[in-house]
Amino acid sequence: KVLTKRKLQELCSQMAPGVQLEADVEEALLEVADEFVSSITNFSCSFAKHRKSSILDVKDVQLALDRHNIRVPGFTAEEPKPFKKMVPVDAHK
Repeated sequence: KVLTKRKLQELCSQMAPGVQLEADVEEALLEVADEFVSSITNFSCSFAKHRKSSILDVKDVQLALDRHNIRVPGFTAEEPKPFKKMVPVDAHK
């Protein structure tokens, strides 16, 4: 397991003091965390293989996280791309 019940409870108490997780919610969150880390790891390894490398690099993990729109401060090599607002053309109004 990537995240233990104790760590999940500590995280919950930091974010929402006094809130208790039901057992089934706790299990679901632990499962989701494991699946997420597994998915990111698999995608990251795929990117490394695509580069014909046997070494997993930070940029491989960044690409995998980008698929989920997740940016990790301090590990992003480039500035976030600015959001461009789409202007509707007359034909689509």
